[in-house]
Amino acid sequence: MNEDKEKLEEVLKNSIETEEDLMRTYLISAERVEDDDELKERLENFAQGNAKRTKQLIDELNELKEE
Repeated sequence: MNEDKEKLEEVLKNSIETEEDLMRTYLISAERVEDDDELKERLENFAQGNAKRTKQLIDELNELKEE
């Protein structure tokens, strides 16, 4: 694997980790919200967005490794 591919792979891995951390943070925060259903739903939606981006990043990483 050339140097550019290795750098891109590292960026993708770091991005996956960031998205997963944010997803966990949003879900934990949503669980702690007791008196604001709207806020709880928005936090859960943020977490779902992070999950989708995580999946896309994993797919990109897998494609890169297959090249």
